[in-house]
Amino acid sequence: MLREAIFHRPKMNWAYAYDERTIHLRVRTKRNEMEAVNAIVGDKYAWERTKRIVPMRAFAADELFDYWEAAVEPPYRRLRYGFHFVRGGEELYLTEKEFRETPPPDSLELFDFPFINPVDVFAPPEWVKDAVFYQIFPERFANGDPSNDPEGALPWGSAEPTPTNFFGGDLQGVLDHLDHLADLGVNAIYFNPLFEATTNHKYDTKDYLKVDPHFGTNDKLKELVDACHARGIRVMLDAVFNHSGREFPPFVDVLEKGADSPYAGWFHVREFPLRVAGGIPTYDTFAFEPIMPKLNTEHPEVKKYLLDVARYWIEEVGIDGWRLDVANEVDHRFWREFRDTVKAAKPDAYILGEIWHDSIPWLQGDQFDAVMNYPLTNAVIDFFAEGTIDAAKFANAIGAQLAAYPQQVTETAFNLLGSHDTPRLLTRCGGDVGRMKLATLFKLTYPGTPCVYYGDEVGMSGDGDPGCRECMAWEEEKQDRELLRFFAGAIRLRKNHAALRSADIRFLQAEPGSRTLVYERRAADGERFIVAMNAGGESASVSVPAAGSWADAFTGEPAPLGRGRLQAELPAFGYAVWRQA
Repeated sequence: MLREAIFHRPKMNWAYAYDERTIHLRVRTKRNEMEAVNAIVGDKYAWERTKRIVPMRAFAADELFDYWEAAVEPPYRRLRYGFHFVRGGEELYLTEKEFRETPPPDSLELFDFPFINPVDVFAPPEWVKDAVFYQIFPERFANGDPSNDPEGALPWGSAEPTPTNFFGGDLQGVLDHLDHLADLGVNAIYFNPLFEATTNHKYDTKDYLKVDPHFGTNDKLKELVDACHARGIRVMLDAVFNHSGREFPPFVDVLEKGADSPYAGWFHVREFPLRVAGGIPTYDTFAFEPIMPKLNTEHPEVKKYLLDVARYWIEEVGIDGWRLDVANEVDHRFWREFRDTVKAAKPDAYILGEIWHDSIPWLQGDQFDAVMNYPLTNAVIDFFAEGTIDAAKFANAIGAQLAAYPQQVTETAFNLLGSHDTPRLLTRCGGDVGRMKLATLFKLTYPGTPCVYYGDEVGMSGDGDPGCRECMAWEEEKQDRELLRFFAGAIRLRKNHAALRSADIRFLQAEPGSRTLVYERRAADGERFIVAMNAGGESASVSVPAAGSWADAFTGEPAPLGRGRLQAELPAFGYAVWRQA
């Protein structure tokens, strides 16, 4: 056995409390090496009486490793444990101290999970597991009230989007189109920033306690939130707490008074007076944007101000969550206090961080509930949209992602395929609707919380910012209505079946050099789906072992079975979704 490939460490994503009764244990081994892996578990104060062997399952794999998992319910909420590996006639044991070829004589040298303290259990909001989000860029969704249009606003959709032009999108426009969201099947909205700012994207906040007048008023937002709640739709706002805007009054004061300003400590200033020298501001900013000065979230007054903002919109308007911009550049201590503040105001509020890389430090239950799952985005784009990797590499990327986080993180990860920061999905697919459907179907049959970027459902295209921020196409002649029906049908399928929302996913076919992907989805009650996809430009045959009777998940028609196998000829960029009848 390759001992160098075996890895485990207590806590993090390797040993964690899934709920107040259950501990998940994980261990890594070389891929395809072990015939079986077991966990040896028991209570440290009653070892001989409680000791037992728990078989582990290989729940994920990547290019190099298999990842094994077991769920254990310790009788007294504490656990000593080790691992037992089997290959042929060879056996190996792993304790906290060493590898050994014989069973450990007692529990003293085993790993220790001291106690499941309920306050330490990471429990993201339950409603998020069943949510399908819809992202709205407010300035470009719909113009419902021309009276609040910015000066010089252009007629709706009359020009290409630029970093500086306006078209008059507002909150009334969203209210006017809630039927569209309800018909699509989404039950949560993620709004890009709504607070007063000078730009069309509003990430340069001027007043954190005021809806931008071009969007409406605080009362209008309350009206919208209430209308959404009446339809069973949750609402999440964008919080830009890493930096403010050029016209944020404390920053204006520092610009005018320099080091003598009472707000000088609110920002990270390297040199007064504030200026741009050689293209670099003399104060820290988002990137090098002079109009986005970085806030000093360690400063007591800044901290109080921002935490009051977080509480205000929950208590006064009733929002259901915060998406946190540039979350990885803000100190961890602030986010811990932010979580305490938000959860005290609304215990089931969703806290979502914008982080584009491995995020385990923020996902230990003391900061965020989830992050924007860009590693998943990249894998899906690479395989389905751009075809730069084969099925094996895609499955390996997904396996690595599943192993990287605790199960409850996977269940509420924010899964997106495009946003205001990226080229639109159809554009990434080279305009091929078939590719787009496959990518979308995978997202909607994958663990986590899917999000649809406004307009994707009707076939809008566009390159990266600002091209991805075009005005929503409301005229039916500009919409791909068949694509819209596909989105609604796939969302409905997900919402109706727990197996498509569970964390249990297993790849049945994902071969090197192949463009064919087959995977299984299961629910705790035994509900079972098999999804087959052909991400290639030519037809492909699929044949999967499947006992019992099966039906097309969309139509309900019986699926063709031959000699105990589900069989289908998938056209280029075609798919089949089967449900066990």
